[in-house]
Amino acid sequence: MAVEVLLPKIGLTMQEGTIDEWLVPAGAAVAEGEALLRLATDKVDVDVEAEAGGLFHPVVPAGATVPAGALIGWLLAEGEQPPDPAGAPMPAGSGTGLEPAAVAGSAAGPAAVAPSADGAGLRDRLPVSPNARRVAAAAGVDLTAVRGTGPGGRIVSEDVEDLLAARPADDLAAPAPANGIPSSPLVRKLAKERGIDLCAVSGTGPGGRVRRADLDAAAPPPRRRDEAPRPGDVLPLTGMRGTIARRMHASLQEMAQLTHGYEVRMDAVVSLRDQLKQEWTDSEPPVPSLNDFLLKAAALALREHPLLNATVREDGVHLLESIHLGFAVAVPGGLMVPVIEDAVALPLPEIARRSRSLAQAAREGRISPAQLDGATFTVTSLGGYGVDFFTPVINPGNVAILGVGRLRDGVEWADDRPLRTRVLTLSLTFDHRAVDGAPAAEYLRTVGELLRRPLRLLV
Repeated sequence: MAVEVLLPKIGLTMQEGTIDEWLVPAGAAVAEGEALLRLATDKVDVDVEAEAGGLFHPVVPAGATVPAGALIGWLLAEGEQPPDPAGAPMPAGSGTGLEPAAVAGSAAGPAAVAPSADGAGLRDRLPVSPNARRVAAAAGVDLTAVRGTGPGGRIVSEDVEDLLAARPADDLAAPAPANGIPSSPLVRKLAKERGIDLCAVSGTGPGGRVRRADLDAAAPPPRRRDEAPRPGDVLPLTGMRGTIARRMHASLQEMAQLTHGYEVRMDAVVSLRDQLKQEWTDSEPPVPSLNDFLLKAAALALREHPLLNATVREDGVHLLESIHLGFAVAVPGGLMVPVIEDAVALPLPEIARRSRSLAQAAREGRISPAQLDGATFTVTSLGGYGVDFFTPVINPGNVAILGVGRLRDGVEWADDRPLRTRVLTLSLTFDHRAVDGAPAAEYLRTVGELLRRPLRLLV
């Protein structure tokens, strides 16, 4: 019986998602629980597993953006056809980036890699993406010889392709002509992905064979997300970048945003933190960072100023009971906002532990959608980049966001003598529909008072 494959709704706010990559070629057998696709949402990229077994037939191509709950494929029994003509099977390799030869070889999955007496167990334990296993199986690559560049040393498909490209020509499979042009299966696959006509490429290999370097010269490969942009690049407004663009534009269009700047003394925080460094010699609990002190102070101040912990709906301004603190983390291609739930009830060491764990998970691509959902107030810092003051943009659904500048030297006068101090500037952007200037200033003053007496933040 045909089983529908629907685009899952990940998180309460997800409206649509982009199929970043099909991890299973069209027509291949899929087991229940096997990774089926890489899904890019407005908050996180995740691997989606098959909810049943069967022969996979996609109905939308890789790169398509579709609404949550939309039909994206079928899982069929042997010999079964999709019940909807719109879901007709796609040609082998379509939307998957794989040539037919690779599709045939990858249906067997990881077992297609020849086992060895000393390497089979190691290969099974290697951190490898499903697509990398299929590419390796199709090309006959031993995964124990591949160096992983993904999070935690995970082997991704690009690592396998890089190894193939680095092999001497004699080590590759005998060249097979494509439209009369000698080239390897890998080169033909890459040419198809990039829309390159091999007949128009001058091969520099033996007998005019087209190599990967020839393709790169004809059309540069797509940039990886973690690569820095260069002059001349075109950065498409898709995936995370597109979501940030839409949400920030909507935020500024729908809210009456205003920003207050407020200088706070940090001498007591710096002194207390230096003391904790000497006393807390173990890794647990971690010594709180300056940002951890600010997160705790921001949460406690919200308890005294509930107007800043609210959301605007059609029927009015709703003051929220829970304080879930989001904090911005820069990641390749954009930023994420992990959430520390019930932050006001947590002691500072626990906030420090959670902030480190969530930030690391976000940077390594391991964070779950649930850990990015539900922030009622956000803190964002550019102090590490030397910025003193900026105007953060409110995350839709919130009524305020607190920006944190760099720690710097200040001067305070004691009688007629200048006194060196440690200060930073807070930038509070608030929605003037829900909060007026005076209550916003009172909130900042409360944060400043809490930072002057940081012992109260430890508990």
